[in-house]
Amino acid sequence: MTDNALDTPTATEPPKGDRVSAEAARRRTFAVISHPDAGKSTLTEALALHARAITEAGAIHGKAGRRSTVSDWMEMEKARGISITSTALQFPYRDCVINLLDTPGHADFSEDTYRVLTAVDCAVMLIDAAKGLEPQTLKLFQVCKHRGIPIITVVNKWDRPGRHALELMDEIHERIGLRTTPLTWPVGIAGDFQGVMDRRKGHFIRFTRTAGGATIAPEEHIPADAAHDAAGVDWDTAVEESELLSADGSDYDRETFLGGESSPVLFTSAALNFGVNQLLDVLVELAPAPSGALDVDGVRRAPNTPFSAFVFKVQAGMDSAHRDRIAYARVVSGTFERGDVLTHAATGKPFVTKYAQSVFGQQRSTLDDAWPGDVIGLANAAALRPGDTLYRDVPVVFPPIPSFSPEHFAVARGTDPSKHKQFRRGIEQLEQEGVVQVLRSDKRGEQAPVFAAVGPMQFEVAAHRMATELSAPISLESLPYQVARIVSPEDADFVNRQVSAEVLTRTDGVMLVLFSTPWRLEGFQRDNPNIKLGSLVAAEG
Repeated sequence: MTDNALDTPTATEPPKGDRVSAEAARRRTFAVISHPDAGKSTLTEALALHARAITEAGAIHGKAGRRSTVSDWMEMEKARGISITSTALQFPYRDCVINLLDTPGHADFSEDTYRVLTAVDCAVMLIDAAKGLEPQTLKLFQVCKHRGIPIITVVNKWDRPGRHALELMDEIHERIGLRTTPLTWPVGIAGDFQGVMDRRKGHFIRFTRTAGGATIAPEEHIPADAAHDAAGVDWDTAVEESELLSADGSDYDRETFLGGESSPVLFTSAALNFGVNQLLDVLVELAPAPSGALDVDGVRRAPNTPFSAFVFKVQAGMDSAHRDRIAYARVVSGTFERGDVLTHAATGKPFVTKYAQSVFGQQRSTLDDAWPGDVIGLANAAALRPGDTLYRDVPVVFPPIPSFSPEHFAVARGTDPSKHKQFRRGIEQLEQEGVVQVLRSDKRGEQAPVFAAVGPMQFEVAAHRMATELSAPISLESLPYQVARIVSPEDADFVNRQVSAEVLTRTDGVMLVLFSTPWRLEGFQRDNPNIKLGSLVAAEG
């Protein structure tokens, strides 16, 4: 979404390099991560609502008369009420441009979330007030920690019964070693959410419910000396607990936040739109702006250098009226202008950006320009793959996005022999998008490729899309393998002759050996110490 007023040239417009730096400083690019059902898509919708990018939230799935969220556009997402694929939303807030990447919460789609986390400068870690830290939250935190991504923690669903706020702070510190530095503190226990104390300013922010939480909840800012009269003993309790936090060293510190040692915390009810404005303000004031990215040689490509970007996701089927695919690219440096002829680093060939788009969930609009931190949608991008680099003028290659180690395998076969061409095209498209990894061997043949996935729901998505979008229904037959390792071509024949093992080749030429169990792998390595097997990226990051 382009802010036309700010993009109009003026007589005093700064030099190009200064303009790029200024535009980059305005960007806030972040992802929301959580365990399934913590309210991630609801929060995404609430953020867009409070920034007035939409007029009404449709946050409650499956309820009569309510819409699915803007960010959940796939039919399976609407039917199940979960996020299956990541989505980009861009909207202005205050003097900034927000690039919000909604991610799948389900563990089966960890690989898609991992790709998104390569494209953000900050993450919002959403926690259910009743459940605290959950397994998928822990895995995604480890990915953020590994990548050095600062984390803002949001405790959601405070309008429902849940755990004590201090108990949740202790759990975060003890289980993941992250010091919590709450910026807001709840006034009222979980299930009785009156509002929050702004710990930096000391006043009481009281919220008022709206019908169904579909519109922005009114806020009343009450000075500290009048807060007791407004909230009674709940305010006194909040003051006491805030003082305990300060005595324990739990006040916000920018250096430790950016260093990944501490996390600012806010309390919300995304379904009621309580506390959402505070999160937007914190993102604008505290989240880091784009600072460029390291290339494959470890050299930083600064935001004010010539244009560069990397593709972190490829998606088709977003609109039945458009049989194209969108490549999502994160702008790392320089200025993007629609129609630019870029260089595709993987092939050295030119890539024309005539069909550049701004993507807001499923909605599309023509994109004329973009700046560091922005996400651009490149339509008809058949040549692009996740991890590809695009640049102009000065060559650069960013590190590839590694594939996760699959743990589920199934043979895919077309059920309609007359559609073998659609079958091949569909398999190729799913593979290019990264929906599943596709493995092949001479023994199985082209008509029986093997799907490899982190979780079984990826198979459901692949089968659904093959049938509905690609007109090539398939059947899937599970294979008795649980673990994959990289094997060298010279060792492949020997390994392929082993019991409970099979060697297949990925489209990028990497050869993988599949073992029936981790114990079978251990036994093979013990018996054949001279054969070195390589590991793929683990699903937990």
